[in-house]
Amino acid sequence: MNLPAEIIRAEAAQRGVLPFARFMELALYQPGLGYYETRRHGPGRRGDFYTSVSAGKLFGELLAFQFSNWLEEMRSAECGVRIVEAGAHDGKLAADILGWLQVHRPKLFDRIEYVILEPSARRQEWQKETLKHFASGVRWSSSFQSLLAGTPHSALRTPQLNGIVFSNELLDAFPVRRFGWDAEGKKWFEWGVAIDGDKFTWAKIPNPQFAICNPQLEAVLPDGYTIETSPAAENWWREAAGVLSRGKLLAIDYGFTADEMFSPARINGTLRAYFRHHATDDVLANPGEQDLTAHVNFSAIQKAGEDAGLTTEFFGAQAKFLVDILAQAEKDKSLGEWDTKQARQFQTLTYPEHLGRAFRVLVQSR
Repeated sequence: MNLPAEIIRAEAAQRGVLPFARFMELALYQPGLGYYETRRHGPGRRGDFYTSVSAGKLFGELLAFQFSNWLEEMRSAECGVRIVEAGAHDGKLAADILGWLQVHRPKLFDRIEYVILEPSARRQEWQKETLKHFASGVRWSSSFQSLLAGTPHSALRTPQLNGIVFSNELLDAFPVRRFGWDAEGKKWFEWGVAIDGDKFTWAKIPNPQFAICNPQLEAVLPDGYTIETSPAAENWWREAAGVLSRGKLLAIDYGFTADEMFSPARINGTLRAYFRHHATDDVLANPGEQDLTAHVNFSAIQKAGEDAGLTTEFFGAQAKFLVDILAQAEKDKSLGEWDTKQARQFQTLTYPEHLGRAFRVLVQSR
């Protein structure tokens, strides 16, 4: 029996049509049952998809070098500095970052606090097992609010965190809303999920409030053209920006700018399911057993940060971001001499036909 499917079925039966964002939330995050609750080996060869972490330790080592440079610039801060990772999955990236800092930046390693934002007790268990050698320097928190729980209530409204807040392939896994274009009626509707026998099926939900404010574009959109939005991802980024007193806010993810979101090649949007390294458009099948992801609207994320007072320092391809880090590291030989294994990892991370173009990086600061 597929328990996530039964839970979704019961809620859909009660509501008639279930907004897709709710379907995605239950399929991925239902406590103890959702995809991310039961698939410890989601990324990598044994899982359903590859990530930059899957390529090897080099990705984490490059990030650790960049983080060390950023944090050294903050060493005059009165409060201690933190590295806050959200969406750490099994903790492997954290282990790669901390391992490099411990060897190459021991004084900084002793001074920082590494925090993992993780609302899932099960995923915390996976991460603690992976990071048991760094246990004394790692702290877990379920949210920004609990992270700052020791702060006076009146101060929670002002930025309190010094350091780096980052995520790698987190924002693309936030639940999304799907909107379709009714060419005949010249209006948008929202896609929801209904029950059809023993299957889930798409159903339309009227939504007169949604608009893209571009009549010229709407005039040429084909009937049923679909796009996604992620208010949850935007809200998370806004909250992260709001708690950052001094430091960097970084996201690495699949994504487009707002203009790039509209393409004749993507009439069905960017939402995909992944199972055993195969992508499929059948995102309603087998909830809880396949990964669901949609490209991030980086324009919306960037605006949310800037509206919260952050300055955008970088937005571009992962390839350029990592090449720039390597150029800095080569000046002081921080990454040492590479063997063929590390060279292959760098190629995987930066070559356009691999991960270099698919992933984008946004860095904002205060």
